[in-house]
Amino acid sequence: MINVKPIKANPLSLEIEYAIRDVILPAAELEAKGHRILKINIGDPNKYDFDTPQFIKDAVKEAMEMGMNGYAPSSGIPELVGAIRTDERSRGNNIEKRDIVVTNGVTEALQILFYATLVPGDEVLVPGPSYPPYITYAKMMGAVPVPYRTIEEKGWIPDVEDIRSKMSPRTKAVAVINPNNPTGALYGGNVIKQIGDIVAEHGSSYMISDEIYNLMTFDGETPCTAKVNPDLPVVTLNGISKIYLAPGWRIGYMAIRDPDGAMEEIREGVERQSRARLCSNSICEYAYYKALTGDRRHIRETMEKLRKRRDLAHKRLNEIEGASTQLPGGAFYMFPRIDCLEIGPWKNDREFSLDLLNEEKVLTVFGSGFGKEYGSGHFRIVILPQEDVLSRAFDGMERFIRKRTG
Repeated sequence: MINVKPIKANPLSLEIEYAIRDVILPAAELEAKGHRILKINIGDPNKYDFDTPQFIKDAVKEAMEMGMNGYAPSSGIPELVGAIRTDERSRGNNIEKRDIVVTNGVTEALQILFYATLVPGDEVLVPGPSYPPYITYAKMMGAVPVPYRTIEEKGWIPDVEDIRSKMSPRTKAVAVINPNNPTGALYGGNVIKQIGDIVAEHGSSYMISDEIYNLMTFDGETPCTAKVNPDLPVVTLNGISKIYLAPGWRIGYMAIRDPDGAMEEIREGVERQSRARLCSNSICEYAYYKALTGDRRHIRETMEKLRKRRDLAHKRLNEIEGASTQLPGGAFYMFPRIDCLEIGPWKNDREFSLDLLNEEKVLTVFGSGFGKEYGSGHFRIVILPQEDVLSRAFDGMERFIRKRTG
């Protein structure tokens, strides 16, 4: 018999955490025992009472019948690349087709971008709290994700002076997620401009603008970062998943707007990776093309439903003694504070969320999973469920806190 010694993994891979999915494991164990879980945890509209518009679903069938079942060009099918260019330029992002790379969702776009940009010791500034892959992918490259403060009392808007103080010779990029996951904050153009000015002063960094929720706002519009900062290198990320209610299709893109050619090496690194991984899903690319050029009335209908759920969640959470939350301006998230954490029996926000799940069968995501420095002491919920589900979840949360702190 061959004596096979243990084969070591990359230790960085063993440090990966993804709280959004990690909490599903204990919830699944409870479901296996017959418990019904009130799920207010995952940012997938299609798990609730939303669905991909029919004309976009029909486009997938059309693409298959048209014979688009083989590999697509690595940068994306021409129809989609053209539609992305038109859509971005309509918002003031003056990109060309060569600037666009279609990817398997925004997460792959971010992974490819970080692999083309970061080397060990580099730093990338990310919002605190932040969507976990911004932290994970930077660490996988041996780089350092540096969280910058967002001000909870002001609706989780970035602290511009904190960003300025954290820029260093090792800073390669500054990321903004607007509207934000996990807080739902909507940043105005003045804040985006101030951040851009700091990056420009630094002189050897670029901005990453994650705009996957850009049309999902309650009041006002999402500013186009590339338009607000016309002389700055900006990489815009977007995709089909949220706005067009098709998260499982995994189609996203990055658009590199590089007015002075400062990112040519990074661009080449991105293109080489895109060719090496062949392409994204060809038939879903065609559906995204149809989505970008088709009827968008579903967005208004979606936001009308979400506004009612946002207002309900905001009211109910702030009525619970021991919890509080800011009013989100976009996306479909809230990031409530656990005001009772210090007087309760919980060691941390993770224990709070897991106890809430076990006792009241209400599934949330612990806030430290979005960054320990600025996420701790909070939890994330989605406002996607119908009002009766949200109400029952908040009833359970209120019972839980009262029982544990009374």
